[in-house]
Amino acid sequence: MGNAESWKAWEGREVDGRFPLRKFLGGSDHSAVFVTERPDRASEKAAIKLIPADAPEADRVLARWRAAAQLSHPHSIRIFDGGRGQIDDTPVLYVVMELAEEDLSQILPQRALTPAEVTDLLPPLLDALSYLHDKRLVHGRIKPSNVLAAGDQLKLSADQIHSSSEVSLSEVTVGETTTSRRRDVFDAPETAAGIVTPAGDLWSVGVTIVAALMQKVPSAGDESQLDPGLLETMPQPFRGIVRECLHLDPKRRCSIADVRARLQPAGRSVPAVPHVPVTASPDRHYRYGWRVLMPVVVLLVFALGLRIFYKGAAKPATNAHTTGTTAAATPAPESLPVPFSATKPTSDSKGDVVRRVLPDVPKSALNTITGTIKVGVRVEADSSGKARTTKLASAGPSKYFANLAVKAAEQWEFVAPQVNGQPAASTWMLRFRFRRAGVEVSPERVTR
Repeated sequence: MGNAESWKAWEGREVDGRFPLRKFLGGSDHSAVFVTERPDRASEKAAIKLIPADAPEADRVLARWRAAAQLSHPHSIRIFDGGRGQIDDTPVLYVVMELAEEDLSQILPQRALTPAEVTDLLPPLLDALSYLHDKRLVHGRIKPSNVLAAGDQLKLSADQIHSSSEVSLSEVTVGETTTSRRRDVFDAPETAAGIVTPAGDLWSVGVTIVAALMQKVPSAGDESQLDPGLLETMPQPFRGIVRECLHLDPKRRCSIADVRARLQPAGRSVPAVPHVPVTASPDRHYRYGWRVLMPVVVLLVFALGLRIFYKGAAKPATNAHTTGTTAAATPAPESLPVPFSATKPTSDSKGDVVRRVLPDVPKSALNTITGTIKVGVRVEADSSGKARTTKLASAGPSKYFANLAVKAAEQWEFVAPQVNGQPAASTWMLRFRFRRAGVEVSPERVTR
């Protein structure tokens, strides 16, 4: 076809009169992807990938697609259909698959993932790989653009899966005219000789971890593996995982089980069971331990009950957003976020919020969040109630979300507090909480 503009011209056409090309999603000189619909499920959108029908080893590509269509794993993109087709007078190969909302390569230009996010990303990726390797298959092309999000599931692409027995010097990528298969640093070095094995997938996992955490990777021609300085800045356990994945010798690379084992200590949330000496009886040991601990637990529960009782009987705390002097106590903003659709501001002498602005966060960025990312912004408002200066009080783990919070805070407006009957400047703390489901913010007046 040529370039991406040529592929895009096919928007609105149909493949074999069955699959309409609704929207062009992207392409290269060798392939293109469109949004389409399945004839049996027109209400559900799917993705269709097209390549020229005269591409090298086209028959082998079709065989791979048909084999991948028989696979079923929750963390692998489903393939629904594939074959030879025609658009007008142009013959093509096509594969219809599950439509993903975004991929990791769209997130990384905006921000790096946090260690916690990478910890959550790896298990489903490793599960999908383990499933393939158990069937003597390899993915062969793990990289950020092939780590996808479909609904609330992380999934690997499936259109390039093939057998690990397909190892020959004639192995080439669809559309390439050279005998070298290695295209970038995500491909293991031995793929340049047509050697494609599960160990190559582990190399790709290692480079993908570097890309996710550091937003940069070593150059494809540098066989020194990875810049030692860059590697030293990576947190554990990822530093050790990457070292073991990027051995030049495939036989020395770690296995999927090794990576899982290295992740386990970082994910442990409870202490390990204490070691019991060989000479002791385990049953007796634990019975004795509970006899010693039980009185302590009872005392702690009793003390906590007294504290809650007396705290409830204490004078209610005054909240910055209540009117009157004897308002009932309300939870602090950290425990009860103020909704975006807040009530109208009051003219209370203590000041209030008149305009709230939430950060404009792409859905693709929110989908990368695991748990909650908290950002605190301190706002100095002038006597007219407009934000004069903003400053990060707590940036959280991501510069990307911190910058979004600051930009939103700059647009906030407040009802200025009254001092001697005149409007005065005020200081506010805005606590932003970014979650996959959306963004919340809790404002709190800072009294001097």
